Amino acid sequence: MYTDLQYQTEGPLAIITLDRPAARNAYSSAMVDSLVAALDAAERDEQVRAIILTGAGQAFHAGGDLKQMRDATGMFAGDPVALRRQYIEGIQRVPRRISLCDKPIVAAINGAAIGAGLDLACMCDLRVAAEGAQLGSTFVKVGLVPGDGGAYVLARAIGFARALELMLTGRVIDAHEALAIGLVHRVVEAGAVMDAARQLAGAIAHNAPLAVRLTKRAAYRSWDCDLETALELAASYQGMVQNTADHREAVEAILGKRAPAFTGR
Repeated sequence: MYTDLQYQTEGPLAIITLDRPAARNAYSSAMVDSLVAALDAAERDEQVRAIILTGAGQAFHAGGDLKQMRDATGMFAGDPVALRRQYIEGIQRVPRRISLCDKPIVAAINGAAIGAGLDLACMCDLRVAAEGAQLGSTFVKVGLVPGDGGAYVLARAIGFARALELMLTGRVIDAHEALAIGLVHRVVEAGAVMDAARQLAGAIAHNAPLAVRLTKRAAYRSWDCDLETALELAASYQGMVQNTADHREAVEAILGKRAPAFTGR
C-alpha cells in the first residue's frame, strides 16, 4: 500500500518510517504520496492517539535527492512554471497535511535531518534526537530555497533570528546544539531514540484523546491571533470537552485515586 515508507500501529501509537535507506530517506514523489496517505490513515484510526515519524537506516531524512537535482528529473524537472506547480501539488502537500493533523506527532530523529529533512522534523510537534544526529537547513548550499515551507516552520520552532542564521549560512549543527537552541526536546543515545519517542508519545496517548487534540489545535491557532480570538476559541473547546465522558472519567479517577480509562468519548 505504501511506497518508500512503512506504516504500523502499536497500541495507541502509529509509527511512520521513511524507507529509502540507500538514499538516506531522501524524498521521492512516491514517498510524498505515501506520507500523506499514512497521515490520513493515522488520523482516521480512532485507536491511534499519537504518531511517531522516523527514518530507516542511518539517516532520518536527507531532504531532496541529489541525483535528481543533478539530472533535473522527478520533482526537480521542468521550467519555472512547471516547477512551481510541482511544488504546490507535490512536496507542499506534506506541510499542509501535517498542519491539519490534530493528533500529536513526535519526530524520532535517528540520524541526519538535512534540508527538507529538518523541515519535516520541524513540522512535527515534538522532536527527540539521537546522539550523533546532524541537523541543517542547507538549501543555500545547493543553490535552493526551502521550497517545502521550511522558512515558516523553522522560525516557529526556534525563533526568527536563530532560524535566519541557520538558513542563510546553511550551517549543520549537532544534536546538543539543537537541544540548546530548543530545536529538539531531548537528546538520547543513538540506540535509544525510538524508545524515547515511544515514551514521549505514550505519555501523550495516556491522556484524554479529545482534550489532547483540541489542546494542540488551540495552541497552533492561538499562535498568531489576538487575545480575544484565542479566548473565544478556548471557551468553545472547553465547552466541548467539559461535556465528554472522558472528562467525567478523569475527575472520578482522580477523586478515586485510580488510573483513568479513557475512551475518546
